[in-house]
Amino acid sequence: MISEVGAAGLRAGGSGLPCEPIMNDWSPWFRLTLSVLATWRVSHLIASEDGPFDVIVRLRQRAGDGVLGKLMDCPYCLSLWIAAPLALLLADGAVAWCVAWLAISGGALLLEKLSRSATPRNPAAEPMIFPLPGDYDDVMLRTETRDAVDPDRPVPSTHAGPRA
Repeated sequence: MISEVGAAGLRAGGSGLPCEPIMNDWSPWFRLTLSVLATWRVSHLIASEDGPFDVIVRLRQRAGDGVLGKLMDCPYCLSLWIAAPLALLLADGAVAWCVAWLAISGGALLLEKLSRSATPRNPAAEPMIFPLPGDYDDVMLRTETRDAVDPDRPVPSTHAGPRA
């Protein structure tokens, strides 16, 4: 026995899945939002996480350093491939599909940037930007030194400078 929702999907030429007619009734903005969130989630999962039971890690190891392995490391690249089928939920023609495809991918990229800026940073793992006190070896900071005998007399710099 086919349910009312399933029968409506079959009559409309769909697959008969219960969710299909419901998704067609949703607002295009809601479908866009869901598509962006789903694209971000899947691309972030593949590129940045181990996955449940380390499935993604195993796939990444099998992919190696080939094209697929490099694709799995790039959430920006993944978002384009993941957004392509989801754009079909929003588009009714080729031009609309291209616009929806890029919009979904772009929205997922914005979420990726926001999620990376919101993650707590580990200062011990980052390179030191500012030198410690007394660690001035930049030639732009000091070009000459003081003599130990007469601290007021500057020692000529080793920089040749302009010739007269």
